[in-house]
Amino acid sequence: MTMPDTDTDTDTDTDMARAVQGLENSSSTVRLRAALAVGTVPDPRFIDKIIERCAVEPEFYVREMLTWALTRHPSSMTVPKLVDELRSARAQARSQALHTLSKIGDRCAWPAITRALLTDADDEVARSAWRAAVVLVPEGEEPELAAVLSTQLGRGGRETQLSLSRALTALGNVIMPILRAAMTDPDPRVRAHAIATERLLRDPDSGFELAVEQAKRIVALGGTGEEG
Repeated sequence: MTMPDTDTDTDTDTDMARAVQGLENSSSTVRLRAALAVGTVPDPRFIDKIIERCAVEPEFYVREMLTWALTRHPSSMTVPKLVDELRSARAQARSQALHTLSKIGDRCAWPAITRALLTDADDEVARSAWRAAVVLVPEGEEPELAAVLSTQLGRGGRETQLSLSRALTALGNVIMPILRAAMTDPDPRVRAHAIATERLLRDPDSGFELAVEQAKRIVALGGTGEEG
């Protein structure tokens, strides 16, 4: 009778425990290797620790590896815990949980993508919510989502506006009536953003910068961007 190799199991457990400890190392290189390790050999015992680290990890590329590590675990185990993170008072915890949910793509998380998150005061949280929403939105609910997203037109700087435009255009032609209404908004920033988004929808290869500059000229001349 073949006996189980308990020494090998013990060695693996020791290596994984060491990797998890490495997630808190002062060296970002060590943390990156640790994140790679916990994703290469997924172990549900460490899901909580990985999520906990996502909320505080300062380096972007390490956070991306942590997200990858979470996608390597069963969604039935990770999604409920990530949804819990959406109620965190820490903005990075909310943002990273949303980002990870968008990568997992399990639509059972859709009810957790609330209007409060889509309009979160923190730009990174809002941008992550927009990206997650267009991935997770059930068929038929796109118009309602577009209506909420349109309330954010004109918000923030270039990166924030580009994120919103990409989210809106990902929903397709369902956004056109909402954009046309926004083109007559009293706020020139809203009008310009709506025009730029509409141009990006019609010609995705034109680039957002060109669309923004064209939109600004149209608004300055008192137009709406709609062609007769």
